[in-house]
Amino acid sequence: MSTKENLNVAILQANLEWEDAAANRNLFSKKIEALSDSVELIVLPEMFTTGFSMNAENLAEEIDGETLLWMKEYAKKKDAAVTGSVIITENGDFYNRLLFVFPDGSYQKYDKRHTFTLAKEDKIYSKGNDRLIVEYKGWKICPLICYDLRFPVWARNTEDYDLLIYVANWPEKRVAAWDALLKARAIENMSFCIGVNRIGEDGNDAFYNGHSAVYDCLGKILTEENAETEFSKEICLDKSYLQDTRKQFKFLNDRDQFKLI
Repeated sequence: MSTKENLNVAILQANLEWEDAAANRNLFSKKIEALSDSVELIVLPEMFTTGFSMNAENLAEEIDGETLLWMKEYAKKKDAAVTGSVIITENGDFYNRLLFVFPDGSYQKYDKRHTFTLAKEDKIYSKGNDRLIVEYKGWKICPLICYDLRFPVWARNTEDYDLLIYVANWPEKRVAAWDALLKARAIENMSFCIGVNRIGEDGNDAFYNGHSAVYDCLGKILTEENAETEFSKEICLDKSYLQDTRKQFKFLNDRDQFKLI
């Protein structure tokens, strides 16, 4: 069992089936069912039901669609929060929306702020305007999505959050940036930082080689470095270590004061 100082997290790196929500839900069902009973937070990739597709008109779900129901089912079954992003339609617009589903079936949402202009994501999906800070089991968690990783101001730790999460479909050709920026975000924000990416090839011939990872608040990697195969990794994050490190190194006290507008 976890204490209030610890959070048991599972990160799931997988080869997604292109634009096949049912197949991907089935894939992750098996992976989640195989996790230990001690897991308290399960992190899935960006657009984990479809891959990074611009075919929103045919793939988007209403917010109360099958994927949210599926996430609620497994959050209850595992008594753990489940998070990842999904293509959602709302009021005629499309969103790359992260859902953070609690064990009791309630949820919070975050719409990707930085839509990926290189892939013309900005032409299909409406961007979000609000950052989300989730409070869960005594932890403050900031969940973000893929391209957000390149924008440190948006991630700046002005709320003293404990854990920063990025869910992603980040391609192999730019994976060096993924590795470097995840570590940088952990160091500059003095927080744990999790990045969950996919592997395999998508329908646009983009290749992904994973490198999902967990870093501590000093930038030390806590998972296997540069893992490029499908895996489910469970790791215990130590809150007392985070607090003790922040007391020893008071770097956040010297951060610049500003407001996100």
